[in-house]
Amino acid sequence: MNKKKIDFKYHHIKHYKYQAQSKKTLTTSILLTLFFALVELFGGIFSGSLALISDSFHMFSDVVALLFSIIAVFYSAKKPNKNFTYGFLRIEIISAFINGLALMIISVGIVIEAVKRLFNPEHVDFFTMFTIAVIGLLVNIILMFVLMRSLKKENNLNVKSALWHFLGDTLNSVGVIIAAIILKLTNLVIFDIIISVIISVVIFTGGLKIAKEAFFILMEAVPSDLDIDEIYAKILTIDKIKDIHEFHLWNISEENISISFHILLDEYDGVNDYEIVNDVVKLLKNEYGIEHVTVQIENPEINPHL
Repeated sequence: MNKKKIDFKYHHIKHYKYQAQSKKTLTTSILLTLFFALVELFGGIFSGSLALISDSFHMFSDVVALLFSIIAVFYSAKKPNKNFTYGFLRIEIISAFINGLALMIISVGIVIEAVKRLFNPEHVDFFTMFTIAVIGLLVNIILMFVLMRSLKKENNLNVKSALWHFLGDTLNSVGVIIAAIILKLTNLVIFDIIISVIISVVIFTGGLKIAKEAFFILMEAVPSDLDIDEIYAKILTIDKIKDIHEFHLWNISEENISISFHILLDEYDGVNDYEIVNDVVKLLKNEYGIEHVTVQIENPEINPHL
């Protein structure tokens, strides 16, 4: 008996995506971010500025996030196989989730260090702190411009996350510059500590947002921009559909939405099941942009419903 092999090459929608622009953008971002993170770290240690050190750790977390992202971009281009029938798009989500958690942990560590310095203040060198903060501002503006250009060509959750990271970094650089100026005018080291805490809050908030979005996708929750009650009601407006159940709506990745459910009909004699399924598929695609649809028509006389 000859066994037929499943054709994993054919899918109604692609479970993979080529992201040449994202790969190029992320590589450039990694090199620039790593370089400046090292500059900030050594500059913070030399100047004694906790704000610079805390921002350098933020930048290092960006490097790790970008590395995860470029790995995700590589795997996302791999096609489905017999072990991974949905492909590897979800690696993009896993990397975003790890990145979010890392940011939250780093932010807590910075706050702990800030509390220690509150009781044991250290001298801060104004010139070093100010110069590095200005360079950091310029680097972050360049990176934001590169990432925004990339997103116009290719939509990618990790590139989008990186953009938010560098937006936060830009604000952090502005904060460090302000802290340096106040420090120069007042000689009060506490402003360096205050800015580092503010940076930590920005880092934690960004990390929480990214981790939450990725967590909901990993938990196969209903996408936040879709109303399940509205979709349910729309399907019931299709002729001959009496009821639906076993209803599931979830994300495989940020853009790849799947839906599956069972249908009960008003009547079964002389009904073309394929036409009803086709009407459902058209509705979901045209109204909600859902293309991965799995529908099962059931007859209570044949399929028992307890």
